[in-house]
Amino acid sequence: MPDTSPLRAEHITAGYSRTPVLRDVSLEIPRARVTTIVGPNGCGKSTLLKVLARLLTPSAGNVYLDGERLADLRPRQIATRLAVLPQNPVAPEGMTVRDLASRGRQPHQPWYRAWTPEDAKIVEEALQATGVQALADKALDELSGGQRQSAWIAMALAQQPNVLLLDEPTTYLDLAHAVQVLDLIHRLCRETTRTIVMVLHDLSLAARYSDHLVVMKDGQLLAEGPPAEVMTKEMLLKGFNLKAHVFNDPEDNLPTVVPAR
Repeated sequence: MPDTSPLRAEHITAGYSRTPVLRDVSLEIPRARVTTIVGPNGCGKSTLLKVLARLLTPSAGNVYLDGERLADLRPRQIATRLAVLPQNPVAPEGMTVRDLASRGRQPHQPWYRAWTPEDAKIVEEALQATGVQALADKALDELSGGQRQSAWIAMALAQQPNVLLLDEPTTYLDLAHAVQVLDLIHRLCRETTRTIVMVLHDLSLAARYSDHLVVMKDGQLLAEGPPAEVMTKEMLLKGFNLKAHVFNDPEDNLPTVVPAR
């Protein structure tokens, strides 16, 4: 039977030094959907994302990319199929948006092959898809936070991955810019049928922009499924020790979290 999940973790235990952060975590990421991982600080969200990206080697368990064991793949094989955008990525001073996006082509360029018109075409398409084509010749440090994040996503798209991992893509952004970035992520998933996994802190935004929600607590999975089923008062109390009201907004019928006074 074919593997229907592009990215799958089985019985993962992982951490730093000898201290496990994740304990026996198994997870299947739905194909061509936005999956968001939420949970209180220190629960293992970013650690799980690092294991899925092979940035951290688990002490037990395996991750599978399109049915192949991630540990058996060469770095270039992974980089052409999976892209990861860490928290607070840093680029050299003065780098332009186009230069940054062009770096996404590196996994597709062996040492003996020069830059090609096809590479240039893919970069321009990535800039256009993320709405930063008009900013292509501007330096990253001249852009707003939302524009910079869109430029980094353009680099990831130029990598042409089937799976995109985003670790807190709205960190340090105000609400308007956070919504701008999440609108972009949601649209890219719909238009390109890529599989997107991201870590978020804002529960209402996570429910609004996700097809699949994963809730973590103390290094384990507490709940997962469609946001309308997962985002409940009971889950918030158990997972976050948060007393809150959960209601569907009248326009989009999506779960909204309001802390109880």
